[in-house]
Amino acid sequence: MPVNFAIVGTGYVADMYPVTLVNHPRLRLVGAWDTNRENLDAFLGRWPVKTYCGIEALLGDPSIDLVLNLTNPRSHFEITKRCLAAGKHVYSEKPMGMNLTEARELADLAAYNNLLLASAPCSVLSTTAQTLWKAIREEIIGKVRLVYANFDDGMIAPREQPWNWKSASGVSWPAKDEFETGCTYEHAGYVLTWLAAIFGPAERVTSFASCQIPDKGIPVEKMAPDFTVGCIEYGDDVVARVTCGLVAPHDKSLVVIGDQGELFVGNVRNDVGPVMHRRAHPTRMQLAIMRRLPWLMKWFQSRFGINETTFFQRQLPPIRSTSETLVSPSKPVDFLRGPAEMAAALHEKRPCRLSAELGVHIVELVEAMQHPERFNGSKTMTTRFPRMLSID
Repeated sequence: MPVNFAIVGTGYVADMYPVTLVNHPRLRLVGAWDTNRENLDAFLGRWPVKTYCGIEALLGDPSIDLVLNLTNPRSHFEITKRCLAAGKHVYSEKPMGMNLTEARELADLAAYNNLLLASAPCSVLSTTAQTLWKAIREEIIGKVRLVYANFDDGMIAPREQPWNWKSASGVSWPAKDEFETGCTYEHAGYVLTWLAAIFGPAERVTSFASCQIPDKGIPVEKMAPDFTVGCIEYGDDVVARVTCGLVAPHDKSLVVIGDQGELFVGNVRNDVGPVMHRRAHPTRMQLAIMRRLPWLMKWFQSRFGINETTFFQRQLPPIRSTSETLVSPSKPVDFLRGPAEMAAALHEKRPCRLSAELGVHIVELVEAMQHPERFNGSKTMTTRFPRMLSID
């Protein structure tokens, strides 16, 4: 039996969910609702599904098993709470709540009602993330010492006037809400969920946040930080430096440094992107080519664009076929991986990899990164979650 779901909140991101339904036969989109009639009509123009006269009607529909909460972040808590109280499983866009108290209350309510609750992002389930995780488990770079993770979107405002961006249905990017919520709440979860899956719960975070561009071109009630950096301590002496911002040039890379080499992902927003392995010590053949046959190195560089850095790396084989449908060539992601994982967990009667407790943990981390003033710049983590099972 398919899992029927409805979408609450048909804003900019909503368009990107149904695109990959073809990948997930266990999911069936039944309906949608939004307080903004213009956004709702735009969505229904592309995805002609059932609509409702209000959220009460949607929650009263017994055919709906799962609700996708795609409202703005500051509405996530209220909407998710209402859905859980109505007996619906919930998948929420990130973050699960705006602070640890909200997230904790939602997780407790889901557990009390024996419902699944999960939160985006779900890219940790992607081929790219799972290939990276497998390489770390197999210790191809030895013991991991350090991780550098970046999620910089570039100086999009006011330079690019992002409030003029449109979804495929013609819905505007919610610039005001994004600037007030903060890029860390919106985006840091992409790398934090990967780190959580690979290294387990964070133990401590030391953070800094600032607003470097206070005027982004449109009026807002209060501008959130547009640059944050957190040094996160994990078990086994692993330390990760996580940077998030709207100032530095576009960079969504992740580097894992171990005793025997490095693993590199160029873009954590590419579900089928390559994972590169660079050895700490080159092979004899590589050394011979570089030192004794410099003309061959020059040929490699002129013919293939390979320099001394890239010459010592190789692409790891992906853990599975990458022939799946993705949102678009410029956005090679599948937003429905999370809801599909929930549907599989319900069908197989097993725990969901994207647990409510994981979502709570990510909220605690994000809050500490964006609001270091609440914790004197350093916070010992209080939340834990069940260790995630890999997919391979």
